[in-house]
Amino acid sequence: MKFVDYATIYVKAGHGGKGAIHFRREKYVPRGGPDGGDGGRGGHVIIRASGNLNTLLDFRYKREYMAQSGAHGQKQRMHGKDGEDLLLPVPVGTQIIDETTKEALFDLDHEGAEAVIAKGGRGGQGNQHFATATRQVPRFAQPGEEGEERHLVLELKLLADVGLLGLPNIGKSTLISVISSARPKIADYQFTTLVPNLGVVKPDNRRSFVVADIPGLIEGAHKGVGLGFQFLRHVERTSLLLHLVDISEMGEGDPVDNMMKINRELELFNPDMLLKPQIVVGTKYDIAGNMQRHDRLKGHCDDNNIKFIAISSVTGMGIKKLVSYLSDRLDEARAAKT
Repeated sequence: MKFVDYATIYVKAGHGGKGAIHFRREKYVPRGGPDGGDGGRGGHVIIRASGNLNTLLDFRYKREYMAQSGAHGQKQRMHGKDGEDLLLPVPVGTQIIDETTKEALFDLDHEGAEAVIAKGGRGGQGNQHFATATRQVPRFAQPGEEGEERHLVLELKLLADVGLLGLPNIGKSTLISVISSARPKIADYQFTTLVPNLGVVKPDNRRSFVVADIPGLIEGAHKGVGLGFQFLRHVERTSLLLHLVDISEMGEGDPVDNMMKINRELELFNPDMLLKPQIVVGTKYDIAGNMQRHDRLKGHCDDNNIKFIAISSVTGMGIKKLVSYLSDRLDEARAAKT
């Protein structure tokens, strides 16, 4: 299934039904009064978060959604039927934004969360309501109200505890495949990962947590270079950022410079991203060679009070230490929220 995390749609709630204009016509009742019933309410448009979905793909093929209008009022004070509400299921983590004002309206961040995004129009009152002592034969009724309409942006932000960052082909997909049951595509060329992947990590006797593998950033991503910023929204919700840097003897560029390039792109996307706790992971330690790249990166992290852990996803070196450290930090973050 194609992964889609952004969509624009138009929604319109149902019109309210018209109030009826009618007078009693019964045998032996020569002067029947007004008995026009009220119109029904128009249907609302409701968006609800569903755990059974993980993409906004459906909204790429259909972009206009209209709820049912209310039925008109009838004689004998009969109320028109309310229009049926239109329910639109979206993945958990979907943010709803008004396309015109750019205002964030709702954030559906848990299963079953829902929002009435467009309210149906109120039904009009029938002429029974307008009879008075001086106006006993009202020949008018209220029209139904228009339903609300909106142009919306739907943005999916995956719900994960830890976000993996780094240059392409740095080992993010390999790491997530080692620490979780996720099986992303792994190959020795850049941009193997084209969509975010989620993996559930289950440490022994510890609470499980979710890791998001984000497609690799490169310098100039804010200008649309490579895959650009299109997937960075998925790490905005995370508690921790895991920044992977290649320390192998075959790695390209200075490891500290590589780390700083990604952090500059994060800052250009959203300065608040740099406020998140960041753990630097030196990858491919099994082929670190003379250790110069390892020592250079570790020294920079030590000087700047940044946690550094060297690992090898191939041999498993440092993996348990990394998972344990992540569990500890996440437990602290959860405790701080309670």
